[in-house]
Amino acid sequence: MCLGDDHTCPQFDLHRQQLLADLDRERRSFLKSAFVATGAAATLTAGGAVLTPAHAQTAAARQGRPNHHYLPATADTVHWGYFSKLLKPQIEIQSGDYVTIETLTHHANDDAERMVKGDPGAESVYLWTKDKKGVDRRGAGPADGKLLGRGAGEGFGVHICTGPVFVHGAEPGDVLEVRIIDVKPRPSANPQHTGKAFGSNAAAWWGFHYKELLTEPKPREVITIYEIDATGQRNWAKAVYNFQWTPQTDPYGVVHKTIDYPGVPVDHATVKENHGILKNVRIPIRPHFGVLGVAPKEADVVDSIPPGYFGGNIDNWRIGKGATMYYPVAVPGALLSAGDPHASQGDSEMCGTAIECSLTGTFQVVLHKKATLAGTSLADLNFPLLETQDEWVLHGFSYANYLAELGDKAQQDIYSKSSVDLAVTDAFKKMRAFLMGTKGLTEDEAISLMSVAVDFGVTQVVDGNWGVHAVIKKSLFAGGEA
Repeated sequence: MCLGDDHTCPQFDLHRQQLLADLDRERRSFLKSAFVATGAAATLTAGGAVLTPAHAQTAAARQGRPNHHYLPATADTVHWGYFSKLLKPQIEIQSGDYVTIETLTHHANDDAERMVKGDPGAESVYLWTKDKKGVDRRGAGPADGKLLGRGAGEGFGVHICTGPVFVHGAEPGDVLEVRIIDVKPRPSANPQHTGKAFGSNAAAWWGFHYKELLTEPKPREVITIYEIDATGQRNWAKAVYNFQWTPQTDPYGVVHKTIDYPGVPVDHATVKENHGILKNVRIPIRPHFGVLGVAPKEADVVDSIPPGYFGGNIDNWRIGKGATMYYPVAVPGALLSAGDPHASQGDSEMCGTAIECSLTGTFQVVLHKKATLAGTSLADLNFPLLETQDEWVLHGFSYANYLAELGDKAQQDIYSKSSVDLAVTDAFKKMRAFLMGTKGLTEDEAISLMSVAVDFGVTQVVDGNWGVHAVIKKSLFAGGEA
């Protein structure tokens, strides 16, 4: 059934208007407990707001009636493994508009029967024969790709990103607010798996565990395929089978002894599938986007793996339905992209990946102009800030802006220079500034509060620029209500 997302439906316009109405009701419900709600006096007086009600009302008046845009994932609408300020926008939107974006996992070829077959969008992206690739450039590598013979983009970067989305009026110094209205799994198009979605977890060579294995063979890479209920009736995933990676020969004839290039099709005749694994284990799903961010300004082509001030591959499972992200705009139009969809992930993403599962997200994008930010907490925002209904989450990295801090070889050096210590320090400094600047605390008050009430967690240790997040409850500041 068309839900306002099927352009071939004869009643598409009617269904789209119904979707818009539903989204608007959900948005109003969400905003009642979020910082811009004009009726949330308790939250505002408790210091939970980033912007004042006046700012929020001005933004709302400026937006008018929002439009809804749809951006499918196809070979023509994705960029694979990199961000770039030079990319041509796929769509252009106004502040306040909604946009539904399809995202594909870059691990779908681990089981193409379940995650690619019969899906026109995925098939176009994953097309790879001896003569042609659906998406040639895959990563921040050389454009001609002759160095190793695998095709363009044989350097860094792995994620399939849909976009970019150009936001009219966005300029460097502004802040882009991205509200995640809904997230849904992409159903398998294979008739044998109707009503199901699937994802892949790779315990790979870049995982934190790789040099600490106990059992033979060592080393090894293992893929685990998980099943998700695409109808939404079941909120947990289950393992289907796993297999050890064996050397795979791609359509160009190159042998991949390890998982070293995105999109290599796995020939299941060469692997042993082990079924009946993780028996009676239910993994709670928490669909989210591992990659969501704007284009950085420092280089023309930027590896999608290390996150930074622009967002990108943060890999925080909290960036899902009901959350809001704030990004500092670095280039005209912001150039927002989404990718690396996950069905579930634990803090640290320890073995290398989450349950990598294609998702479709609906977002509302709101632009906050620099001139309107004076006196608000967004005035000096220089990192990706996450807001949920109950919490603020600040993201620290080994290098807050590795592209600027590490010089000409930043995109190579970041992989050898990261540490949890550096990421904790960055998260601490950001939280201290947040508490002093937005809550009016002294440094001593902020430090004490951080130790007794702020949770510091390891976001990920597998993305080159390691991440630590700092979580603070909004309810801590509700004491002034009475």
